[in-house]
Amino acid sequence: MKWITRERPKIDRIACPWLIKNFVDADAEFIYVPFNEVLEKAKKLDAIPFDIPEVEFTHYNEECTFDYIIKKYQIADPAVLIMAKIVRGADTDRHDLAKEAAGLWAISAGLSYNITNDTELLETGLKLYDALYSWAKHLYKQNHLQNSPFENLLHEVYKKFLIEKKTTQKTPLWVKELKNIIQDQIDAQFTFDLKKISSDLELNPSYLSREFSKYFEDLNFGEYVRKLRIEKAINLIQNSNYTLTEIAYMTGFSDQSHFTRIFKLQTGKNPSSYRKNALKSNSDTKGK
Repeated sequence: MKWITRERPKIDRIACPWLIKNFVDADAEFIYVPFNEVLEKAKKLDAIPFDIPEVEFTHYNEECTFDYIIKKYQIADPAVLIMAKIVRGADTDRHDLAKEAAGLWAISAGLSYNITNDTELLETGLKLYDALYSWAKHLYKQNHLQNSPFENLLHEVYKKFLIEKKTTQKTPLWVKELKNIIQDQIDAQFTFDLKKISSDLELNPSYLSREFSKYFEDLNFGEYVRKLRIEKAINLIQNSNYTLTEIAYMTGFSDQSHFTRIFKLQTGKNPSSYRKNALKSNSDTKGK
């Protein structure tokens, strides 16, 4: 059985092949092609398209393709069901679903960055999901730290050390430059390329990624950018007549559903509710 999807996989397009190989068809073959070639080549190669819009094996509502395959083939393995939440959280940017989702996203994004050949990426990714399955099956309830009083004390001392270090640390010049670059790109609706930004600042991308949170509110690069985008969205919702779809585009989101998810995650409300409250608040203020 052949399966085909778009190139440069990260989460679902690696997790689904692992699931299919282990629970549906051990001999399944997976093909990665540019997005606009998936359906055409699926017909030509008699392959099943997956994880693209308007095919059977895709996202439904809040669930990802991994979830659909579980339902389609009635996979009831408890470890797979544990994995499903993690995969869904990582793939849909809803890290609140499972605390491991952020880690899966980080590792998967790193693998995709390091490995440019999709076939090699799949081979490595399958090992990652083998490990995740073993953890879910055998180690799910095992804590890394045993929370002994001594360990807790060490943790508190280390936290205090980090806080003191931050307060005494001189802010590098690149931090101000980077803030300006990010703000300019937020205002211009550009996409963010950490590699290019690192090059512009004459910094190593790994160094920039590692040091970023020290100077940007304890947030990683992606989290900080999302925070600024949502702040801009809030301003547009409160002070403009743009539609929510237009605001999603203007703040750098690829579609409104993604915008809605991130907005709700950041504010606790979806954009439409937020706008209603803002309009009501403005109306009440004018009436006084």
